[in-house]
Amino acid sequence: MANDETLRRSPLNEIHVEAGARLVPFAGWTMPVQYASVIEEHRAVRERAGLFDVSHMGELRVRGAGAEGFLQRVTPNDVSKLTPGRAHYSGLLTEQGTYVDDLLVYRLAEEDFLVVVNAANTEKDLAWLAERQVEGATVEDESDRWALLALQGPRAEAILSRLTELDLAAIRYYRFAEGEVAGRSMIVSRTGYTGEDGFELYVPPEAAPDLWRSLMAAGADQGLQPAGLGARDTLRMEAGMALYGHEIDDTTTPLEAGLRWVVKMDKGDFVGRAALERQEQAGLERRLVGIEVAERGIARQGYPVWSGERRVGEMTSGTWSPTFEKALGMAYVPVELAEPGTPVDIEIRQRRVGARVAEIPFYRRSK
Repeated sequence: MANDETLRRSPLNEIHVEAGARLVPFAGWTMPVQYASVIEEHRAVRERAGLFDVSHMGELRVRGAGAEGFLQRVTPNDVSKLTPGRAHYSGLLTEQGTYVDDLLVYRLAEEDFLVVVNAANTEKDLAWLAERQVEGATVEDESDRWALLALQGPRAEAILSRLTELDLAAIRYYRFAEGEVAGRSMIVSRTGYTGEDGFELYVPPEAAPDLWRSLMAAGADQGLQPAGLGARDTLRMEAGMALYGHEIDDTTTPLEAGLRWVVKMDKGDFVGRAALERQEQAGLERRLVGIEVAERGIARQGYPVWSGERRVGEMTSGTWSPTFEKALGMAYVPVELAEPGTPVDIEIRQRRVGARVAEIPFYRRSK
C-alpha cells in the first residue's frame, strides 16, 4: 500500500474530510470509500440521488485531422457514428482481443475527442496509444485539467435543473452538452456507473469544491447524499457493469464479458479484430454470468466456483446487495453452465456454499 506522500488527492479532498468520509488508497489516489454507510448511500442513489467524486479518472485528449481514423483503429466500437455531443463506451484491446482498458469516447468536435480511462491505467493507456500514434492525430494527458463529479439517481435531473439553464431533458443517454452549471462552464454528460439515471460533470479542478457545495445545497430537500467508492461498487455490480481488474483485464475479451455490442466487426480493421473473429467462429468456451448465493455467506473476488467436484471458475466480484438483500456476484463459467438457474457451489473460506447462475444485470431501473 502506498504511503500518504505518494497518493494523489482529489480537488474535493478537504470537503470529504469535513464530511467525515473514510478515506482509503485507491488507484494511486486518496478517495472516499464511504461517508455514512455503504448501504445507506447505495439506497439513496436507488431511491433519490447520490453525489460521487470520481476525479481520479483519467482524461486523454485526441485531436487532429487523423483523430477519428486513429480511434477507429485502436478501439472496437464505431467512432465514425459519433457526432459532436455524443459519447460511447468502448475499450483498448490487445492483438489477442483482450482488454488493455475500458473507456468512454466523447466527440467534442469533428477533430476533437475526449477519452476517459480508468485511473490506475492512465499512464499505461497513454503509452499504449503513443506507440500506435499516427500522423494527423495528437494524444495528450489532460487528467490534471479535469475534476469529475457524478450526480446519480432518479432525482438527479430535478436537482441539476435548479443550477443550470441547459435543457437537461434534451441530453439523452450517452449524450452531453457544454454549458454553465452554478455559474461555471463545464461538460454535462448523461452517463454513469450505477444503473440509475444521472449526469457526470467535467469541470476545472478549481471549480469543483463550489460545484459540490452547490449541488448538495440544491439537493438538500431531495434527499441527496454524498456517496463513496463502496456504494459505487455495489451499485455497478447490481447493474452488471464490468470493472477493470475484476470482470475485464488482459485475459478476457469483450465476447466473453457479454460486451459483444461494443465490437463493430463491419467498421473495418481494428486492433484485436482478427482474434475476436477467430473466437467468435470457434465459439466461446466461457461466459461472464451472475451468481446468486443461496446460502449464508458472501462470495468475494477470487473465491472458487465449483460444479460437483470440478472447479469451473472463480468470482470476479461479489457483495451483499442492498437492493435485493442477498449476496450476489459475477464469475466466468464454462458455457455449458451459463444458463440461469444452473446450480454451482462457491468456496467461501474453505466451505462450499450453494449458489445458482443468474442473469445479469440483476437490476434494471424502471424507465
